[in-house]
Amino acid sequence: MSTYRLTTHGTNTDLLDLPYGLPLAEWDESLIVHVPRGISRHIVRFVEADGEIFAVKEATDRFVLREHSLLRVLADRSVPVVDAYGTVVDRTADDGSELPGLLLTKHLTFSLPYRSLFTGRGLPALSDRLLDALAELFVRLHLAGFYWGDCSLSNTLFRRDAGALAAYLVDAETGELHPSLSNGQRANDLAIATENIAGEMFDLEAGGYLAESIDPITTAIALAPRYEQLWDELNRDEVVGRDESYRINTRVRRLNSLGFDVAEMEIRTEQDGRKLRFETQVVEPGHHQRSLFRLTGLRVQENEARALLADLARFRAKWEEGCGEAISEEAAARRWLAEKYHATLELVPAEERGKMPDAELFHEINEHRWFLSEAQGHDIGRAAAVASYVDGVLRFLPDMALDLTSGPPTEEFEPIFD
Repeated sequence: MSTYRLTTHGTNTDLLDLPYGLPLAEWDESLIVHVPRGISRHIVRFVEADGEIFAVKEATDRFVLREHSLLRVLADRSVPVVDAYGTVVDRTADDGSELPGLLLTKHLTFSLPYRSLFTGRGLPALSDRLLDALAELFVRLHLAGFYWGDCSLSNTLFRRDAGALAAYLVDAETGELHPSLSNGQRANDLAIATENIAGEMFDLEAGGYLAESIDPITTAIALAPRYEQLWDELNRDEVVGRDESYRINTRVRRLNSLGFDVAEMEIRTEQDGRKLRFETQVVEPGHHQRSLFRLTGLRVQENEARALLADLARFRAKWEEGCGEAISEEAAARRWLAEKYHATLELVPAEERGKMPDAELFHEINEHRWFLSEAQGHDIGRAAAVASYVDGVLRFLPDMALDLTSGPPTEEFEPIFD
Protein backbone atom coordinates (compact mmCIF):
# COMPACT_ATOMS: atom_id res chain seq x y z
CA MET A 1 0.00 0.00 0.00
CA SER A 2 1.30 3.50 -0.87
CA THR A 3 2.13 5.96 1.92
CA TYR A 4 2.72 9.71 2.10
CA ARG A 5 2.69 12.71 4.44
CA LEU A 6 0.51 15.66 3.32
CA THR A 7 0.84 19.04 5.05
CA THR A 8 -1.27 22.02 3.94
CA HIS A 9 -2.10 25.57 5.01
CA GLY A 10 -5.79 25.06 4.35
CA THR A 11 -8.57 22.48 4.64
CA ASN A 12 -9.23 21.48 1.04
CA THR A 13 -10.12 17.83 1.65
CA ASP A 14 -10.48 17.06 -2.07
CA LEU A 15 -6.70 17.02 -2.22
CA LEU A 16 -6.83 13.74 -0.30
CA ASP A 17 -8.30 12.05 -3.40
CA LEU A 18 -5.25 12.67 -5.58
CA PRO A 19 -3.15 9.58 -6.50
CA TYR A 20 -0.07 10.31 -4.42
CA GLY A 21 1.07 6.71 -4.80
CA LEU A 22 1.86 7.30 -8.49
CA PRO A 23 4.66 9.31 -10.13
CA LEU A 24 3.27 12.67 -11.22
CA ALA A 25 3.85 11.87 -14.91
CA GLU A 26 1.47 8.90 -14.59
CA TRP A 27 -1.50 10.78 -13.15
CA ASP A 28 -4.61 10.23 -15.22
CA GLU A 29 -5.34 12.87 -17.83
CA SER A 30 -8.86 13.31 -16.41
CA LEU A 31 -7.31 14.91 -13.30
CA ILE A 32 -5.31 17.48 -15.23
CA VAL A 33 -6.40 21.09 -15.74
CA HIS A 34 -4.78 22.85 -18.69
CA VAL A 35 -3.71 26.43 -18.03
CA PRO A 36 -1.21 28.68 -19.82
CA ARG A 37 2.20 27.86 -18.43
CA GLY A 38 5.85 28.05 -19.27
CA ILE A 39 8.71 25.60 -19.36
CA SER A 40 9.85 23.95 -16.14
CA ARG A 41 12.90 21.88 -15.31
CA HIS A 42 10.64 19.67 -13.20
CA ILE A 43 7.45 17.80 -13.98
CA VAL A 44 4.50 20.09 -13.19
CA ARG A 45 0.79 19.37 -13.47
CA PHE A 46 -2.28 21.47 -12.65
CA VAL A 47 -5.27 19.92 -10.88
CA GLU A 48 -8.65 21.10 -9.59
CA ALA A 49 -9.76 20.39 -6.03
CA ASP A 50 -13.05 21.73 -4.68
CA GLY A 51 -13.12 24.62 -7.14
CA GLU A 52 -9.48 25.63 -6.57
CA ILE A 53 -6.66 25.13 -9.06
CA PHE A 54 -3.30 23.90 -7.78
CA ALA A 55 0.09 23.51 -9.45
CA VAL A 56 1.76 20.26 -8.40
CA LYS A 57 5.55 20.13 -8.86
CA GLU A 58 7.60 16.98 -8.35
CA ALA A 59 11.11 17.16 -6.85
CA THR A 60 13.10 15.59 -4.05
CA ASP A 61 11.68 15.93 -0.53
CA ARG A 62 14.53 18.25 0.40
CA PHE A 63 13.87 20.65 -2.46
CA VAL A 64 10.10 20.55 -1.93
CA LEU A 65 10.34 21.43 1.76
CA ARG A 66 12.98 24.09 1.14
CA GLU A 67 11.09 25.83 -1.65
CA HIS A 68 7.83 25.72 0.30
CA SER A 69 9.53 27.39 3.25
CA LEU A 70 11.11 30.08 1.04
CA LEU A 71 7.81 30.93 -0.64
CA ARG A 72 6.02 31.23 2.71
CA VAL A 73 8.69 33.54 4.12
CA LEU A 74 8.64 35.74 1.01
CA ALA A 75 4.85 35.99 1.17
CA ASP A 76 5.09 37.03 4.82
CA ARG A 77 7.47 39.79 3.71
CA SER A 78 4.92 41.14 1.19
CA VAL A 79 6.82 39.91 -1.87
CA PRO A 80 4.55 38.89 -4.79
CA VAL A 81 4.95 35.11 -5.05
CA VAL A 82 2.67 32.17 -5.75
CA ASP A 83 0.81 30.86 -2.71
CA ALA A 84 2.65 27.86 -1.28
CA TYR A 85 -0.26 25.71 -0.09
CA GLY A 86 1.33 22.46 1.01
CA THR A 87 3.79 19.61 0.58
CA VAL A 88 3.58 15.86 0.08
CA VAL A 89 6.70 14.03 1.23
CA ASP A 90 7.74 10.54 2.36
CA ARG A 91 5.88 9.13 -0.64
CA THR A 92 6.03 5.44 -1.51
CA ALA A 93 4.33 3.51 -4.31
CA ASP A 94 2.21 0.38 -3.85
CA ASP A 95 5.31 -1.75 -4.32
CA GLY A 96 7.15 0.13 -1.57
CA SER A 97 9.50 2.04 -3.88
CA GLU A 98 10.28 5.64 -2.96
CA LEU A 99 8.72 8.52 -4.91
CA PRO A 100 9.79 12.17 -5.12
CA GLY A 101 8.02 14.80 -3.06
CA LEU A 102 5.34 17.19 -4.32
CA LEU A 103 4.99 20.94 -3.84
CA LEU A 104 1.42 22.29 -3.98
CA THR A 105 0.94 25.94 -4.91
CA LYS A 106 -2.29 27.76 -5.72
CA HIS A 107 -2.71 28.77 -9.34
CA LEU A 108 -2.40 32.55 -9.73
CA THR A 109 -5.67 33.47 -11.43
CA PHE A 110 -5.55 35.71 -14.52
CA SER A 111 -1.77 35.28 -14.72
CA LEU A 112 0.17 34.41 -17.85
CA PRO A 113 3.71 33.23 -18.63
CA TYR A 114 5.75 35.59 -20.76
CA ARG A 115 5.32 33.48 -23.91
CA SER A 116 1.55 33.83 -23.74
CA LEU A 117 1.88 37.61 -23.48
CA PHE A 118 3.79 37.72 -26.76
CA THR A 119 1.42 35.34 -28.57
CA GLY A 120 -1.89 36.70 -27.22
CA ARG A 121 -3.53 40.11 -27.11
CA GLY A 122 -0.52 42.39 -27.14
CA LEU A 123 0.26 45.35 -24.91
CA PRO A 124 1.98 48.44 -26.31
CA ALA A 125 5.74 48.39 -25.58
CA LEU A 126 5.37 44.89 -24.14
CA SER A 127 9.09 44.22 -23.64
CA ASP A 128 9.46 47.51 -21.69
CA ARG A 129 6.52 46.63 -19.46
CA LEU A 130 7.95 43.16 -18.83
CA LEU A 131 11.29 44.64 -17.79
CA ASP A 132 9.65 47.26 -15.56
CA ALA A 133 7.64 44.56 -13.79
CA LEU A 134 10.65 42.28 -13.43
CA ALA A 135 12.84 45.11 -12.13
CA GLU A 136 10.29 45.93 -9.41
CA LEU A 137 9.98 42.27 -8.44
CA PHE A 138 13.77 41.98 -8.32
CA VAL A 139 14.05 45.03 -6.05
CA ARG A 140 11.36 43.74 -3.71
CA LEU A 141 13.08 40.35 -3.49
CA HIS A 142 16.45 41.93 -2.75
CA LEU A 143 14.93 44.23 -0.13
CA ALA A 144 13.61 41.07 1.54
CA GLY A 145 17.14 39.59 1.56
CA PHE A 146 16.37 37.02 -1.14
CA TYR A 147 19.09 36.06 -3.62
CA TRP A 148 17.22 34.50 -6.56
CA GLY A 149 20.09 32.77 -8.34
CA ASP A 150 18.07 31.94 -11.45
CA CYS A 151 15.99 34.98 -12.33
CA SER A 152 14.31 34.63 -15.70
CA LEU A 153 11.06 35.39 -17.46
CA SER A 154 10.29 31.66 -17.33
CA ASN A 155 10.38 31.66 -13.54
CA THR A 156 7.90 34.53 -13.38
CA LEU A 157 4.17 34.97 -13.97
CA PHE A 158 2.65 38.25 -15.10
CA ARG A 159 -0.72 39.87 -14.49
CA ARG A 160 -2.15 42.89 -16.24
CA ASP A 161 -2.21 45.76 -13.80
CA ALA A 162 -4.00 48.92 -15.01
CA GLY A 163 -2.06 49.15 -18.26
CA ALA A 164 1.17 47.89 -16.72
CA LEU A 165 2.24 44.39 -15.70
CA ALA A 166 2.77 42.94 -12.23
CA ALA A 167 5.36 40.19 -11.84
CA TYR A 168 5.15 37.24 -9.43
CA LEU A 169 7.91 34.82 -8.51
CA VAL A 170 6.98 31.22 -9.32
CA ASP A 171 10.18 29.23 -8.85
CA ALA A 172 12.26 29.79 -5.70
CA GLU A 173 14.21 26.53 -5.64
CA THR A 174 17.58 28.18 -6.40
CA GLY A 175 17.07 31.07 -3.98
CA GLU A 176 18.74 31.90 -0.69
CA LEU A 177 17.50 34.06 2.18
CA HIS A 178 19.94 36.38 3.94
CA PRO A 179 19.54 39.19 6.50
CA SER A 180 20.53 41.51 3.65
CA LEU A 181 22.31 41.25 0.31
CA SER A 182 25.73 42.64 -0.51
CA ASN A 183 26.28 44.74 -3.62
CA GLY A 184 28.16 41.79 -5.08
CA GLN A 185 25.22 39.42 -4.56
CA ARG A 186 22.82 41.87 -6.15
CA ALA A 187 25.16 42.44 -9.11
CA ASN A 188 25.59 38.70 -9.64
CA ASP A 189 21.83 38.15 -9.54
CA LEU A 190 21.40 40.89 -12.15
CA ALA A 191 24.09 39.36 -14.37
CA ILE A 192 22.37 35.95 -14.30
CA ALA A 193 19.02 37.57 -15.05
CA THR A 194 20.44 39.51 -18.02
CA GLU A 195 21.92 36.35 -19.52
CA ASN A 196 18.73 34.34 -19.02
CA ILE A 197 16.48 37.06 -20.44
CA ALA A 198 18.68 37.42 -23.53
CA GLY A 199 18.31 33.68 -24.19
CA GLU A 200 14.54 33.86 -23.74
CA MET A 201 14.25 36.84 -26.08
CA PHE A 202 16.32 35.01 -28.71
CA ASP A 203 13.93 32.08 -28.31
CA LEU A 204 10.96 34.37 -28.95
CA GLU A 205 12.75 35.83 -31.98
CA ALA A 206 13.37 32.35 -33.39
CA GLY A 207 9.68 31.55 -32.98
CA GLY A 208 8.64 34.68 -34.87
CA TYR A 209 7.01 36.30 -31.82
CA LEU A 210 9.37 39.25 -31.47
CA ALA A 211 9.00 42.44 -33.48
CA GLU A 212 11.91 43.15 -35.81
CA SER A 213 12.58 46.42 -33.99
CA ILE A 214 13.35 44.57 -30.73
CA ASP A 215 16.93 43.45 -30.21
CA PRO A 216 17.24 40.60 -27.66
CA ILE A 217 20.61 41.74 -26.29
CA THR A 218 19.61 45.40 -25.95
CA THR A 219 16.37 44.38 -24.26
CA ALA A 220 18.10 42.12 -21.74
CA ILE A 221 20.74 44.73 -20.90
CA ALA A 222 17.98 47.28 -20.22
CA LEU A 223 16.92 45.43 -17.04
CA ALA A 224 19.90 46.56 -14.93
CA PRO A 225 19.42 50.35 -15.34
CA ARG A 226 15.72 50.02 -14.47
CA TYR A 227 16.60 48.00 -11.40
CA GLU A 228 19.38 50.34 -10.26
CA GLN A 229 17.20 53.44 -10.65
CA LEU A 230 14.46 51.99 -8.45
CA TRP A 231 16.94 50.54 -5.95
CA ASP A 232 18.66 53.91 -5.62
CA GLU A 233 15.38 55.75 -5.15
CA LEU A 234 14.36 53.41 -2.34
CA ASN A 235 17.70 53.12 -0.56
CA ARG A 236 19.83 56.23 -1.03
CA ASP A 237 20.55 58.68 1.75
CA GLU A 238 19.46 62.26 1.24
CA VAL A 239 21.19 65.26 2.79
CA VAL A 240 19.05 68.41 3.14
CA GLY A 241 19.60 71.81 4.69
CA ARG A 242 18.10 72.53 8.09
CA ASP A 243 15.74 75.02 6.44
CA GLU A 244 14.79 72.46 3.76
CA SER A 245 13.14 69.81 5.90
CA TYR A 246 10.15 69.96 3.55
CA ARG A 247 12.27 67.88 1.20
CA ILE A 248 11.87 64.96 3.60
CA ASN A 249 8.11 65.00 3.02
CA THR A 250 8.75 65.35 -0.71
CA ARG A 251 10.93 62.23 -0.64
CA VAL A 252 8.31 60.26 1.32
CA ARG A 253 5.59 61.28 -1.15
CA ARG A 254 7.86 60.24 -4.03
CA LEU A 255 8.32 56.81 -2.46
CA ASN A 256 4.55 56.60 -1.94
CA SER A 257 4.01 57.41 -5.62
CA LEU A 258 6.17 54.40 -6.47
CA GLY A 259 3.93 52.24 -4.30
CA PHE A 260 6.14 51.98 -1.21
CA ASP A 261 5.59 53.04 2.38
CA VAL A 262 8.39 54.20 4.66
CA ALA A 263 8.06 51.91 7.65
CA GLU A 264 11.05 53.40 9.48
CA MET A 265 13.40 56.32 8.95
CA GLU A 266 16.39 57.82 10.69
CA ILE A 267 17.18 61.53 10.68
CA ARG A 268 20.49 62.74 12.10
CA THR A 269 22.28 66.06 12.03
CA GLU A 270 25.61 66.68 10.29
CA GLN A 271 28.05 69.54 9.72
CA ASP A 272 27.66 71.32 13.06
CA GLY A 273 23.90 70.91 12.97
CA ARG A 274 23.45 72.73 9.70
CA LYS A 275 22.40 69.64 7.72
CA LEU A 276 19.94 66.77 8.14
CA ARG A 277 20.70 63.31 6.72
CA PHE A 278 17.52 61.40 5.90
CA GLU A 279 17.96 57.63 5.65
CA THR A 280 15.20 55.29 4.51
CA GLN A 281 15.65 52.19 6.64
CA VAL A 282 12.70 50.04 5.61
CA VAL A 283 10.33 50.49 2.69
CA GLU A 284 7.20 48.37 2.49
CA PRO A 285 5.43 47.78 -0.85
CA GLY A 286 1.70 48.11 -1.36
CA HIS A 287 1.05 51.74 -0.37
CA HIS A 288 -1.90 52.25 -2.72
CA GLN A 289 -3.26 48.75 -2.13
CA ARG A 290 -3.49 49.38 1.60
CA SER A 291 -5.04 52.81 1.12
CA LEU A 292 -7.72 51.48 -1.21
CA PHE A 293 -8.47 48.49 1.01
CA ARG A 294 -8.87 50.75 4.04
CA LEU A 295 -11.42 52.88 2.20
CA THR A 296 -13.32 50.30 0.14
CA GLY A 297 -12.39 46.76 1.18
CA LEU A 298 -11.22 46.04 -2.38
CA ARG A 299 -8.12 43.86 -2.76
CA VAL A 300 -6.42 44.69 -6.04
CA GLN A 301 -2.92 45.07 -7.46
CA GLU A 302 -0.80 48.16 -6.87
CA ASN A 303 -1.27 49.96 -10.20
CA GLU A 304 -4.97 49.11 -10.20
CA ALA A 305 -5.22 50.56 -6.69
CA ARG A 306 -3.45 53.72 -7.82
CA ALA A 307 -5.88 54.11 -10.75
CA LEU A 308 -8.95 53.45 -8.58
CA LEU A 309 -7.80 55.93 -5.93
CA ALA A 310 -7.36 58.56 -8.64
CA ASP A 311 -10.88 57.88 -9.92
CA LEU A 312 -12.21 58.07 -6.35
CA ALA A 313 -10.44 61.42 -5.88
CA ARG A 314 -12.07 62.80 -9.04
CA PHE A 315 -15.47 61.50 -7.87
CA ARG A 316 -15.01 63.18 -4.48
CA ALA A 317 -13.90 66.50 -6.03
CA LYS A 318 -16.91 66.56 -8.35
CA TRP A 319 -19.25 65.81 -5.43
CA GLU A 320 -17.68 68.58 -3.34
CA GLU A 321 -17.98 71.03 -6.24
CA GLY A 322 -21.65 70.16 -6.66
CA CYS A 323 -22.65 70.51 -2.99
CA GLY A 324 -20.22 73.28 -2.08
CA GLU A 325 -18.89 71.64 1.06
CA ALA A 326 -16.10 69.25 2.11
CA ILE A 327 -16.82 65.54 1.87
CA SER A 328 -14.89 63.03 3.97
CA GLU A 329 -12.77 60.48 2.13
CA GLU A 330 -14.68 57.66 3.79
CA ALA A 331 -18.11 58.99 2.75
CA ALA A 332 -16.90 59.54 -0.82
CA ALA A 333 -15.48 56.01 -0.94
CA ARG A 334 -18.79 54.44 0.12
CA ARG A 335 -20.74 56.34 -2.50
CA TRP A 336 -18.10 55.82 -5.23
CA LEU A 337 -18.09 52.08 -4.57
CA ALA A 338 -21.86 51.80 -4.99
CA GLU A 339 -22.58 54.42 -7.65
CA LYS A 340 -19.46 54.19 -9.79
CA TYR A 341 -17.47 50.98 -9.33
CA HIS A 342 -20.18 48.35 -8.85
CA ALA A 343 -22.68 50.20 -11.02
CA THR A 344 -20.24 50.16 -13.95
CA LEU A 345 -19.38 46.48 -13.59
CA GLU A 346 -23.06 45.51 -13.34
CA LEU A 347 -23.56 46.84 -16.88
CA VAL A 348 -21.17 44.21 -18.27
CA PRO A 349 -22.93 41.01 -19.42
CA ALA A 350 -22.32 38.15 -17.01
CA GLU A 351 -20.91 35.89 -19.73
CA GLU A 352 -18.19 38.45 -20.51
CA ARG A 353 -17.35 39.72 -17.03
CA GLY A 354 -15.16 36.78 -16.04
CA LYS A 355 -12.56 37.49 -18.71
CA MET A 356 -10.47 39.67 -16.39
CA PRO A 357 -10.49 40.76 -12.73
CA ASP A 358 -13.13 43.34 -11.80
CA ALA A 359 -10.61 46.09 -11.02
CA GLU A 360 -8.82 45.64 -14.34
CA LEU A 361 -12.14 45.58 -16.20
CA PHE A 362 -13.28 48.78 -14.48
CA HIS A 363 -9.97 50.47 -15.34
CA GLU A 364 -10.15 49.43 -19.00
CA ILE A 365 -13.74 50.69 -19.31
CA ASN A 366 -12.67 54.02 -17.78
CA GLU A 367 -9.77 54.29 -20.24
CA HIS A 368 -12.06 53.37 -23.14
CA ARG A 369 -14.57 56.02 -22.06
CA TRP A 370 -11.84 58.67 -21.91
CA PHE A 371 -10.50 57.88 -25.40
CA LEU A 372 -13.99 57.86 -26.95
CA SER A 373 -14.92 61.10 -25.19
CA GLU A 374 -11.70 62.76 -26.41
CA ALA A 375 -12.43 61.65 -29.96
CA GLN A 376 -16.03 62.93 -29.87
CA GLY A 377 -15.34 66.11 -27.93
CA HIS A 378 -17.75 65.36 -25.09
CA ASP A 379 -18.29 62.78 -22.35
CA ILE A 380 -20.14 59.86 -23.94
CA GLY A 381 -21.42 58.59 -20.58
CA ARG A 382 -21.00 55.37 -18.66
CA ALA A 383 -23.61 53.20 -20.41
CA ALA A 384 -22.35 54.06 -23.89
CA ALA A 385 -18.74 53.44 -22.85
CA VAL A 386 -19.55 50.03 -21.39
CA ALA A 387 -21.58 49.00 -24.45
CA SER A 388 -18.81 50.15 -26.80
CA TYR A 389 -16.09 48.38 -24.80
CA VAL A 390 -18.05 45.13 -24.56
CA ASP A 391 -18.97 45.05 -28.26
CA GLY A 392 -15.70 46.37 -29.62
CA VAL A 393 -13.09 44.91 -27.27
CA LEU A 394 -14.25 42.51 -24.57
CA ARG A 395 -16.14 40.09 -26.84
CA PHE A 396 -12.94 39.47 -28.80
CA LEU A 397 -10.74 38.71 -25.79
CA PRO A 398 -10.01 35.08 -24.91
CA ASP A 399 -12.09 33.59 -22.11
CA MET A 400 -9.95 33.25 -19.00
CA ALA A 401 -12.02 30.31 -17.76
CA LEU A 402 -9.88 27.22 -17.41
CA ASP A 403 -10.25 24.29 -19.78
CA LEU A 404 -10.95 21.33 -17.52
CA THR A 405 -11.30 18.73 -20.24
CA SER A 406 -8.69 19.10 -22.92
CA GLY A 407 -5.55 20.92 -23.93
CA PRO A 408 -1.90 20.49 -24.74
CA PRO A 409 0.36 18.58 -22.37
CA THR A 410 2.41 20.64 -19.98
CA GLU A 411 5.93 21.47 -21.12
CA GLU A 412 8.91 20.39 -19.08
CA PHE A 413 12.57 19.45 -19.13
CA GLU A 414 13.94 16.33 -17.57
CA PRO A 415 14.58 16.95 -13.87
CA ILE A 416 18.12 18.14 -13.21
CA PHE A 417 18.00 17.93 -9.41
CA ASP A 418 18.22 14.48 -7.89
